Amino acid sequence: MLVTGGAGYIGSHSVKALRAAGYDVVVFDNLSAGHAEATLGVPLVQGDIRDVDAVRRALRDSGAFAVMHFAARLVVSESVHDPAGYYHNNVTGTLATLEAMALEGCRCFVFSSTCAVYGEPTSVPLVETHPTLPVSAYGQTKLAVEHALPHFERAYGIRSIRLRYFNAAGADPDGELGEDHDPEIHLIPRAIDAARGGPPFELFGEDYPTPDGTCIRDYVHVADLADAHVRALKRLREGGASATYNVGTEQPSSVREVLAAVERVTGRAVPYRSAPRRAGDPAALYASAARIRDELGWVPRRARLDTIVEDAWRWHESHPHGYRMVTR
Repeated sequence: MLVTGGAGYIGSHSVKALRAAGYDVVVFDNLSAGHAEATLGVPLVQGDIRDVDAVRRALRDSGAFAVMHFAARLVVSESVHDPAGYYHNNVTGTLATLEAMALEGCRCFVFSSTCAVYGEPTSVPLVETHPTLPVSAYGQTKLAVEHALPHFERAYGIRSIRLRYFNAAGADPDGELGEDHDPEIHLIPRAIDAARGGPPFELFGEDYPTPDGTCIRDYVHVADLADAHVRALKRLREGGASATYNVGTEQPSSVREVLAAVERVTGRAVPYRSAPRRAGDPAALYASAARIRDELGWVPRRARLDTIVEDAWRWHESHPHGYRMVTR
């Protein structure tokens, strides 16, 4: 297996899950957002996904039969202000990776997509047939790749599974892996940082048309996400058809409910300050996971919000400076 972006947050957890399932893995990552320490000793090829020749060499040298693709820029608000950077990396880079696969005869592709392809939902929970009308450049770049994939299948035989997942959260239950972004972009680690004495948590918008005025999201444990990717790969390896799946818990929580969970788990207050809404943030975004449950047998095993926060808290307490505390 070649895992692009395998030194990042979701990628590294998926690499660990792949190894537990018996796969040999090679990570391809430029380390712009990932950490070499997060690969846990898996072979790492440092390179840019936009470099077709570099990806070809990695595929050839590893003998990979499949690619699991995580390498993407992923901050919705940033994509609104830097669409060029997002299209260069997320679209051009993914197409280069697919070109390399076609040239090297690699025919299975698991794509890390996103619920951002849906945009402002007309109904929730979201099903895979809901209209795709992204409101951010990030969502548009992911949807552009989804639209390209059937053409790569017809022309080159590359079958793909697209996983549209919702808010990744938590940390490795074993404590080996966690979330380390600079700056931190996700809600739970920002709330944990505030509870540990860091800057107050910024609450972006308190006037949404939701019960408590804050955004509602589906928080999926990163270990459950990793399991979904392994199951998707297994389906392709067994000859299954290309498909698109939502990956969510069907148990949405508001921002205020997440802050309350952090306070329960940590026993500490989470200081916060109000901030304006962020561009591109829908009021409510959560999924129906019926299709992936019925077709891949995927069921989230760590879906409780307090469990997600507990695992994240444990990792941040043992790694107060992220992976910089890890020695190789």
